[in-house]
Amino acid sequence: MTEPLTQSPAAPATDDEPAPPSRRHRVRAALRHLPRRLRSLPPWSPLAAGVLAGGLLGAGYGLVTTPQYTATGYVVAVPADASDPASALGFAQAYGRVATQLAVLGDAQMWAHVPVATLERSVRTATSPDAPMVSVTATSADPEQAADMANAVTRALTRHAAASAGDTHVELRQFARATEPTEPSSASTAVTGLVGASAGGLLGGLALLVRPRRGARGPGRAAAVPGPASAADGRGQL
Repeated sequence: MTEPLTQSPAAPATDDEPAPPSRRHRVRAALRHLPRRLRSLPPWSPLAAGVLAGGLLGAGYGLVTTPQYTATGYVVAVPADASDPASALGFAQAYGRVATQLAVLGDAQMWAHVPVATLERSVRTATSPDAPMVSVTATSADPEQAADMANAVTRALTRHAAASAGDTHVELRQFARATEPTEPSSASTAVTGLVGASAGGLLGGLALLVRPRRGARGPGRAAAVPGPASAADGRGQL
């Protein structure tokens, strides 16, 4: 007859085992050692961090922004037979300032199919001091709409100039129509990334300039005092 095998009960867990540190204690320990870890980084680390952060921010800005397209049309001031040719230059300057006024933009919105507020925000004009020419530039996220707005404003401007040609003896004629742009005029993602990296590198370089030197003497360290010269050294100097 064999005796039944008995299994000894498991020993109860003792309270001597240390409990794992909580998340709060781990965070406090990491923050306590953070200054020492930062001091152990190489001296050029602020410069590299600035270039990397600036490049990422610039590239992100280029990705989230909508590309803009720009179209430009031109009109030229032509004097009448009995008028002074030099007067056309002065009227071209005047028409360049009138082109963005409500009287002209109110008529242009019928052909551009956009509100007047959009034309006021998107259309700019420029004149030349040497030639009686006015350029009308429109910017939009849609390339076709940019060309339509520029052509609509030039058309409305020439109609207003024709209505008063009997008094000014100067009329505006279309010199070049605005064509639909094929490439955006806004900065690409690569350009914004390079600009951001340059700005970040500049800030990182400034951080290097104001960063305290590692070999600087602390405020509590006493200055070294030279020892007294020996008598033999004193006799040799006499």
